[in-house]
Amino acid sequence: MSATAASGLAPVPAHERLLALDALRGLALLGIFLSNAELFTRPLAEVSDGIDAQLRGLDQAASAFVYVLIRSKFWTLFSLLFGASFAVMFERTRQAGRDFGPLYLRRSVGLLVIGLVHAVLIWAGDILVTYALAAFALYAMRSLSPGALWRVGLGLYLSVLGFYLMIAAMLLVPGVAQATDADSAADRAERAAEIAAYAHGDYAQATAHRLSFLVEDAGAGWLGMVPMVLGLFLIGAWFVRSGALADPAAHRRRLRSMIVYGVPAGAAITGLSLLIDSSPALTPVSAAAVAASTLHMLGALPLALALTAWIVLIVHGGARWPLRFAPAGRMALSNYLAQSLVGTLVFYGYGLGLWGRVSPAPLIAAAFAVFALQMLLSAAWLRRHRFGPVEWLWRAFTYWRWPAMRVRGT
Repeated sequence: MSATAASGLAPVPAHERLLALDALRGLALLGIFLSNAELFTRPLAEVSDGIDAQLRGLDQAASAFVYVLIRSKFWTLFSLLFGASFAVMFERTRQAGRDFGPLYLRRSVGLLVIGLVHAVLIWAGDILVTYALAAFALYAMRSLSPGALWRVGLGLYLSVLGFYLMIAAMLLVPGVAQATDADSAADRAERAAEIAAYAHGDYAQATAHRLSFLVEDAGAGWLGMVPMVLGLFLIGAWFVRSGALADPAAHRRRLRSMIVYGVPAGAAITGLSLLIDSSPALTPVSAAAVAASTLHMLGALPLALALTAWIVLIVHGGARWPLRFAPAGRMALSNYLAQSLVGTLVFYGYGLGLWGRVSPAPLIAAAFAVFALQMLLSAAWLRRHRFGPVEWLWRAFTYWRWPAMRVRGT
């Protein structure tokens, strides 16, 4: 890989970045960490289990806080931002008169490699492989008009959730897809194997289980997740292509509508999901649990869009506090991987072995503290470096050159 490349393209300089996008990415990273924190110390099968009805006091409040306000909302936001970054990259490459294809496909391959390393060697709850797979499909839709991006994206997203609601309706029919004793036994055995590998196993045993999960369980999940994530990518790309991110003043009415309609719509749908089942354990499966989990996911999109619009508007209006999240957002990939590394080393058997020993309230407090430290470290790092360490490697592969790492004058 040479220090110069024929393409003449390079990573976006810091002064040309959209600060609201970085701030939103940092906020999304905090939400993802709060949501993932419990999953470092309990089976991944419990990702949709909702509020633990057995908890009391601060622990119950912490569980409710994460499930109601955080779960689903922030990975949805992060997915929207991925699509927005795709559109920014596409427009910048087009304006430079360069071929977007090789650049973007190398970027997606690089993300896939990083995701596979993360999923197998660090944490099985990886989302990066799903993002990479959806990114390849996103490339095929790069020329859609802004209106088509919105319609196709929303259609994909709603079609997946509509399918899940159809399953919930089918479960209401007596004798249809009812869980058997064998199903329950298999589920208990799967959870026991996960606990044995992560809570008590050494690194080799944990890695073997992560690989098994990637092949046997995550692969099946991609059938629903990839189209849904692709839909969110397209909606995020629409947000940029519509001009709302680059020129909020010209799109103030649209952005305010996203807040005015998005907050009550998202809150109402989320509230309905809680009324149906606030602890929707999907094993054994039931109509109420599937419906509640699906509606909980459905309510995340309008809330994520409302948060996006609000941050864009207030940053454009001069608000400075969201920009405190921007350094962490610029290093989102490095910080995301670091969160997984810290979480597994603290809770897994080959680390400190605290699996199942920390209740939700102190766990969430610790997650806030770790992220605050990440914000400070990110800001300090970026005063001397142009990229986070993993971002630097990813960009080197994407642009097929070694980008300058140090900030000039440091």
